[in-house]
Amino acid sequence: MTEMVHVSRHPLVQVKITRLRDASTGPKEFRELVADLARLLFIEASADLQVASVEVCTPLASTPGHTLAERIGLFPILRAGLGMANAILDFVPNAQVWHLGLYRDHDSLEPVEYYNKLPIRLTVDRAIVVDPMLATGGSASAVVEILKRHGVPRIQFLALIAAPEGVARMRREFPDVPLFLGALDNHLNASGYIVPGLGDAGDRQFGTGTP
Repeated sequence: MTEMVHVSRHPLVQVKITRLRDASTGPKEFRELVADLARLLFIEASADLQVASVEVCTPLASTPGHTLAERIGLFPILRAGLGMANAILDFVPNAQVWHLGLYRDHDSLEPVEYYNKLPIRLTVDRAIVVDPMLATGGSASAVVEILKRHGVPRIQFLALIAAPEGVARMRREFPDVPLFLGALDNHLNASGYIVPGLGDAGDRQFGTGTP
């Protein structure tokens, strides 16, 4: 992988990805795993966040410290990205959260935008796009293009599982956008699902799959 494609090697990520893949994992545990993995990947993606110096008073003395100097925006791709964004908010509660709704056309496998309430200009220094799956790369590409049109200076993409096809598309279209992944899988099947993957991340989070 290039320095712009980060596949986590953290043992906890690997263990939790394994549980996430398991077909016997129910919605409650699945949602908890999505949240845990989102936090772990965010820690890796945010290691270079800019900070500013501050002075604080402990019960014993005054001491120098740090506060975040970047305005962070979280951009979950609806609906599957919601669980990731909510988890990351535990670490950056003042982050802005903007929702983008896209669904994948089953014939073309390309994204169709159905919800976009972004303002004319986004007041964030760093946008973090979150979606459990990076499959064809269509949705990720569409969101990044939207954010670039809005003038966001820095964009990162976080996914729990990715396919080589989606990674290749993002590297080709947006070589300046780093990808932070929990796992990089083998390929996409004819229906555009990641193999071995984990099935439909939205259905598994919210219990809406076919019984």
